[in-house]
Amino acid sequence: MSTVVETVTDLVTPILEAENFELVEVEFAKEGKNWFLRVFIDKEGGIDLEDCALVSERLSDALDAVDPDPIPQAYFLEVSSPGAERPLKKESDYEKALGEYIHVSFYQSVDGEKQYEGFLQSFDDQELVLKVRIKTREKEMTFERKNIAQARLAVQF
Repeated sequence: MSTVVETVTDLVTPILEAENFELVEVEFAKEGKNWFLRVFIDKEGGIDLEDCALVSERLSDALDAVDPDPIPQAYFLEVSSPGAERPLKKESDYEKALGEYIHVSFYQSVDGEKQYEGFLQSFDDQELVLKVRIKTREKEMTFERKNIAQARLAVQF
């Protein structure tokens, strides 16, 4: 599966660069009996339906032109925006998320919890600092990045 993700990433990158779009993530997953190739894209000001259709058509043509077929099984191609809960993968994602409300889940519990939500205060290669609310008080907590399984923007309720 990783070769599919790598191949699609290589094919879609020049398409996105030509349009000034950003690649957020490529995912190839089986759900039930169907395979899905999902490409999440973004741009300054946000992605709209026409942007998704354009990338979908161009990527579909690029995939059809590759011989041998890099994805021999049947699949559904989905091109979309990452949405309000965009994953934080690259350093630039974290940079844009400074001061924003995010959700972080961990490989191992931290103070008895496997996930926290709070405002991203700072980050570096080793750590990330969140201002979290625990019951009625706020406190800054520092987390080791190597223990972070997933980070994403979150909607605060």
